[in-house]
Amino acid sequence: MSFAPVLHAEWIKIRTLRSLLGALAAMASATAAFATLAPSMAENDASDPLFAVFSGISFGQVAAVAFGTAAVSSEFRGGALRLTLAAVPDRGRWFAAKLTAIALPALAVGLLTGLLTLLVGEAALGTSGPAWAEGLRGVVGCGLHLTLMALFAAGLTAVLRSGVATLSVLIPFLLIASFVIGDVSGGVADLLPDRAGQVALHSSPDGSLGPWSGLAVTAVWTAAALLTGAWAVHRRDA
Repeated sequence: MSFAPVLHAEWIKIRTLRSLLGALAAMASATAAFATLAPSMAENDASDPLFAVFSGISFGQVAAVAFGTAAVSSEFRGGALRLTLAAVPDRGRWFAAKLTAIALPALAVGLLTGLLTLLVGEAALGTSGPAWAEGLRGVVGCGLHLTLMALFAAGLTAVLRSGVATLSVLIPFLLIASFVIGDVSGGVADLLPDRAGQVALHSSPDGSLGPWSGLAVTAVWTAAALLTGAWAVHRRDA
């Protein structure tokens, strides 16, 4: 079977599972909703109006992680993966189609999220908002970061073979552990996948990473998770 019909089948799974559509909606709404608080955020850090607008990314990436996790974990329930592999024996082709079906809607919704967040934030901040060139970088950075986090979660889920296990690791890490590590480890925490990608959402990054190098670090984490996930899919029984 060629790649196109496999991708089409995986896309049908994505758009027919309500939990996945809900996660995509939450990704946009959670991030954009916090943009209404941009004036109060800007008061705390007047030098970074861009992150004042995109401060909700911490919650948006949780929804992105939930999306990537649910999209893969559904294959490990009720013998679904055995049926999938009976139709598509080439595991590499199936996994590539699954990841593509995750990445495309995540990127589309991520870019839409970034644009909506910027518009809401600019309206809230008025003349004190970020410059539009800076804001455009934030939109692109937001879309790429959310996509990478969804794929990172997808790769880890393929390794752990459980959505509960993946979320039990990633959600506390994103909401608690990453900030604790950042407080005690200095610049090392900037290399964590969630923190590195968010550098693109700061007006003037003050760490060792720039906007695009930060996204590159997150991409390396994601590639490692996906390669490990691909290995697990090839080596383990369905």
